[in-house]
Amino acid sequence: MTKLGSPIRLAAVLAAGGLALSACGGVQNTAGGGSDGDEYPSGSVEMLVGADPGGSSDLISRAVSDGLGRELDASFPVVNRPGANGALAAGELENAEADGSTIAVQNASLFAITPLAVPEDDVTSIDDFEVVGGVSRDDYVLVTNADSDYQTLEDLEGADGLRYGTTGVGTGSQLSQALLFGDLGVDATDVPFDGGAPALTAVLGGQVDAAALQIGEAIENIESGNLTPLMVFGPERVEFLPDVPTATEEGLEVEVAQYRFMTVPSGTPQEVQDTLAEGMEATFATEEYQAFNEQNSLTPMEISGDEVVAQLDEDRQRYADLIEEYGISLGDAS
Repeated sequence: MTKLGSPIRLAAVLAAGGLALSACGGVQNTAGGGSDGDEYPSGSVEMLVGADPGGSSDLISRAVSDGLGRELDASFPVVNRPGANGALAAGELENAEADGSTIAVQNASLFAITPLAVPEDDVTSIDDFEVVGGVSRDDYVLVTNADSDYQTLEDLEGADGLRYGTTGVGTGSQLSQALLFGDLGVDATDVPFDGGAPALTAVLGGQVDAAALQIGEAIENIESGNLTPLMVFGPERVEFLPDVPTATEEGLEVEVAQYRFMTVPSGTPQEVQDTLAEGMEATFATEEYQAFNEQNSLTPMEISGDEVVAQLDEDRQRYADLIEEYGISLGDAS
């Protein structure tokens, strides 16, 4: 593992327009290096994204892709492979050539939460990849429609037949709310959606009573008064929502966060990983990238690959213990 140093608004989507928009077509990979003396990258590097265009994972990947392209003087086209909370893209990356020609920014929930919701044969293991380094954290916020009867946590405690929207099975959105309502003793039913955008639409339209969304996906509607933020699930208050308390402050043991990190296939040469790490460090240091984080309410998590893996292991065990404690089922994990 490489040592690494030190959504979403329309403006970010528009800014992403110039960031290698080859999300639908194939890309020729010619960037292998590190094992035969060729300098890496020597050509195009395909960056897989396990989500549809326009969401947090996609925009973060495009921002990193743009930075790597400038810093390493190469092309890093983004290719979207949505499905199964990123598992389809992960499977493609796992089977790619281990030469740096295919890379991906992956999300923590696939490795720390999805294994608790799917059969063992469908589990994606972090051991099948090399983790180059961390990228950023995107905390979850519990929101309700500003016109609903649920404007405080106390209101939710008294709810009858509560329906809460999630961004899918095996996601942090599902886990955080299952733990929350389990802790509160509320009889609530989860309504899964395929990503943050439809979950946001559902809570705005009153199809669900509450939803846990990544802050970047919800903050515009929070600021405009359409959504009421009740609580964040991160470890500390988020600078983008300084007046919203954390679950810990509310006396609830339901800390859940999403974070992302750069990965390559297992066995990728160390010199390739080092080059990517150096390109990421340089990208993170730019005013443009820091502004992107600010615009999209992202907290930098620019740590080493080893630290990422340690955090994943810690989170997976903690989530498993909490699920057992509350008797929660996230899906068919038999």
